[in-house]
Amino acid sequence: MKILWFTWKDQTHPFAGGAEVVTNQICKRLVTDGHEVVLLAGGYGECQKEDVIDGYKVIRVGGQFSAYWCAYRYYKKNLVGWADIVIEEANIVPFFTQYYVKEKKRLLFYHQLGRKVWLYQIFFPLNVIGYLIEPFYTFLLRKNTVITISASTKKDLQRFGFKGSRIHIISEGIDISCASYIEEKNCIAEPILLSFGNVRAMKRTGHIIRAFEIAKKKMPQLKMVIVGCTNNSYGTRMLRKIKNSPYAEDITMYGRISPEKKQEIMRRGDVIAVTSIKEGWGLIVTEANSQGTPAVVYNVDGLCDSVRHNETGIICQENTPQNLANNVLKILQHRKKYDRLRRNAWMWSKKITFDKCYRDFMRIIRAEISGEKE
Repeated sequence: MKILWFTWKDQTHPFAGGAEVVTNQICKRLVTDGHEVVLLAGGYGECQKEDVIDGYKVIRVGGQFSAYWCAYRYYKKNLVGWADIVIEEANIVPFFTQYYVKEKKRLLFYHQLGRKVWLYQIFFPLNVIGYLIEPFYTFLLRKNTVITISASTKKDLQRFGFKGSRIHIISEGIDISCASYIEEKNCIAEPILLSFGNVRAMKRTGHIIRAFEIAKKKMPQLKMVIVGCTNNSYGTRMLRKIKNSPYAEDITMYGRISPEKKQEIMRRGDVIAVTSIKEGWGLIVTEANSQGTPAVVYNVDGLCDSVRHNETGIICQENTPQNLANNVLKILQHRKKYDRLRRNAWMWSKKITFDKCYRDFMRIIRAEISGEKE
């Protein structure tokens, strides 16, 4: 089977995140099963225009804003009719392939809708324009069959006219090895609060830094580790915020790190905080859980799917640094609750695998190709 996959970013992009991890894991399994995959992705900086990653071909065109138009032009010139099925990955903005691809077999892969993300990530007035028009362009896509990764995104899509019966949820997965066991932590001499992910406005890293400062007043031994790319204006502001913090000496900052280093830090950490404005799932939560580290998260789409409140972690009652700090302290200061949460989180993470993700994905693909209901 030949598969053409449209996506805004591939896993080598400087701002690649959980969505790109999912795409890579599915594509490399497709290749292993004997399928031919071409990923038509947006370009960046001095990127290679063509590349082969894990056996599948990546073609990069355009840039942050021109990728959609350039992908259309490249397809028309080079790929018309090549594929057996087209996957259109819509991460905030779709490619609208329904209006120009020749292939009759197509699927939309929606990680999340943007709405609030527009206001945090894009400059004025484009952010306001995106916020206002998203309901209209999403409505235009309502007749497509959709794959998504969470109940939150499914509900979002249904609000815009998508039929629930045509929206299929697949499992997420993690690309680091789940810990074979977790050691009991009878006491924590220097508890570590973790923050992972690109340091961008939509991630609200500043809220986590502020929550750390609040919590540290009541727990002086608390430390913080932040991991993520800061190559943007918001990241620069956060670096300045860390430097000016009265607890700067207790905050460790990393940029991009290896999967091995990520695993080490997550295993060494005691709780991870995630405060995004919105997520498709919140892959970083599951990755931390796999190392025995529970999460305290804001009550937003995606994160309310990747955390089971009071079972695998804590979902904040209010999305504020103060409430985040209160919940971090609550679980760190109550050993029985903390041990229960981390063990439950670790056990649940074992069930969230890319092998299951791929099986779910292929079941939907085969149903689409055969014309049968999934």
